[in-house]
Amino acid sequence: MSDVKLTVLGGKGTGKSALTVRFLTKRFIGEYASNLESIYNKQLCLEGKALNLEIYDPCFQPQKTKCTLPSELHWADGFVIVYDISDRPSFAFAKALLCRIREPLTTHCKRMVEPAVVLVGNKQDLCHMREVGWEEGHKLAIDFRCQFCELSAAEQSLEVEVMFLRLIKEILMIFKHKEKRRSSGSKSMAKLINNVFGKRRKSV
Repeated sequence: MSDVKLTVLGGKGTGKSALTVRFLTKRFIGEYASNLESIYNKQLCLEGKALNLEIYDPCFQPQKTKCTLPSELHWADGFVIVYDISDRPSFAFAKALLCRIREPLTTHCKRMVEPAVVLVGNKQDLCHMREVGWEEGHKLAIDFRCQFCELSAAEQSLEVEVMFLRLIKEILMIFKHKEKRRSSGSKSMAKLINNVFGKRRKSV
């Protein structure tokens, strides 16, 4: 069974906790305590593989243009970055989060491969109050090499599920890529050792 770890990040009031619970239970709950953090566990089967999914929903962070995420960056295989399409400051904070996650890898951890990320414009049901255009979100996602979607945690259970599953599938592809690199590296090392010691044996 593969372990997949996700972290859901976003400013206060963006609906990141509602999004998470909607995916896990298909229920919508509108109000959450912003000073609490939660780790959810769910077992699921995807493409014939059993997965143990952990989702970390940290407590509210002040919406600053610079932020620190050392523990999340080490722990998570993927990130869901949430902003509210009717709240422009939350979009600026989402950009700050993406900047932190996509910083040069050597500055914050030893990752060899970038983590999977999806940028989510939540509260699509509030289109009449929109402050952030779809095109802006899409461009930001392209700039930071991540998936993008707009949806409503309040009204769109299926779209929420599809978003999470797409991210998990990308993470599984990254796992497969890393395994191939590890296997290729082991074979190369074995070949090198064999060549070195094989020559020495012949010269004795």
